[in-house]
Amino acid sequence: MDEKYALIDSHAHLEEVEDLEAAIARARDSGVVAIITVGSDYESNHQALDIAQRHNSFVYPALGLHPWSLSFSTLDRNLQFIEDNAENIVGIGEIGLDYHKSVMKGSSKELQKEALASLLGLAKRLGKPAIIHSRYAWRDAFSLARDAEIKQAVFHWYTGPLNVLRDILGCGYFVSATIAAEYHEEHRRAIKEAPLERLLLETDSPVVYRQGLRAEPSHVLRSLQAVANLKGLEPGIIAARTTENAVALFGLKGC
Repeated sequence: MDEKYALIDSHAHLEEVEDLEAAIARARDSGVVAIITVGSDYESNHQALDIAQRHNSFVYPALGLHPWSLSFSTLDRNLQFIEDNAENIVGIGEIGLDYHKSVMKGSSKELQKEALASLLGLAKRLGKPAIIHSRYAWRDAFSLARDAEIKQAVFHWYTGPLNVLRDILGCGYFVSATIAAEYHEEHRRAIKEAPLERLLLETDSPVVYRQGLRAEPSHVLRSLQAVANLKGLEPGIIAARTTENAVALFGLKGC
């Protein structure tokens, strides 16, 4: 893809990216105009704020508590930290539910749902969009967001059933396309179904995709091309609309 497009990586864990300064430089060179770096626990929330401060008006922080990092002892501390820094963030996330058996060993469904309800309540009170992880818990995550009367949310890397996806879209929520849209059938199906006005692009950096690709924000170009292929549209059309969507959802300025 030779042409540059103004793109937003709407979901990255920049504190985990190796040689971050070089990765950010490559992102800028590739046309990326903004990155949302998402926190997943107390330490990474701190790091997200620090990275965003160092890269002001290019990196924007969201603070959250990932179900993988969840315990009763961490919830209140993180809720307070997020509230204390509400003026400096663009979203609440990464938050959500994960019913994979490896996660359930440490965090029961009941604990996860209690935590998510609290975090969604905070998002509603602060007027911030929610960034929601919903692996194997798609219906429960959607129901909690709807019941919390969340107005703005993105369901990150959606791979669930189409009937739940239609409910998500019917509430005006977004879904995000990752590099897995090149090959993962459930994710591809969701991206095909979702209208362009409800799509964002992301990398989930530094997750490792098929064939050993360790993602960094410049790879959002791969997400863009995958969506363009699935939709049968020019990349420029996808780029313009998904960037517009991310700017509106997260209240970004100057992008």
